[in-house]
Amino acid sequence: MKSPRAEQPLAVRITHWANVPLLALMAASGLQILAAFPEMGPKGAPAGWYPLQGWIPPAWMRAGDWLAGARHLHFGIAWLLVANALVYLIWMGTTGEWRRRAFNPRRDARNALDTLAWYVRLRRSPPEQGLYNGLQRFSYTLAIALGAVEVLSGLALYKPVQLSPFAALFGGYDGARAVHLLGLAALLAFTLAHVVLVILHPRALASIFTGGRRT
Repeated sequence: MKSPRAEQPLAVRITHWANVPLLALMAASGLQILAAFPEMGPKGAPAGWYPLQGWIPPAWMRAGDWLAGARHLHFGIAWLLVANALVYLIWMGTTGEWRRRAFNPRRDARNALDTLAWYVRLRRSPPEQGLYNGLQRFSYTLAIALGAVEVLSGLALYKPVQLSPFAALFGGYDGARAVHLLGLAALLAFTLAHVVLVILHPRALASIFTGGRRT
């Protein structure tokens, strides 16, 4: 018989809260890098799809003071963020926690749609929920996938010649830069959705501090 497990074991709580300052510094230093060339697309031929050509993020949103400082900060923090993610993924794999945390389409797809319908008031009652509902599992798993894309596109930007196969995945340096920026926007959207989900499920906020009930 398996011993009861906390809803949010210590490994989850540590890696979760470590992500908060790391992601904030990554975003702020990334915006400082963007400020050095605030146009998307090759020089002399800005991309027509990008609506913020020339927009420089305000100083309060940026970190690193200047381009070189921001790059050092950005890539230094990136390795800490990757290490934190690896600790979490290895822990999930070795303990089997991925079974109750990762999105499983056969188990979670219907529940995710029903939960979304409840959130937008197309359904009167919430669907059955365990540790997470299907929409939460989908969001968290998508965030991990977005993180992987950000790492690959970031490596392509860091060493576009030495790591040219990574750059080729995104159609070259400019493509990698566009994907990296869009990934940042997607992670911001995830963060906002995450906060909304916590508001809708306030018990989850307490458990990420205390560990929650043992099940």
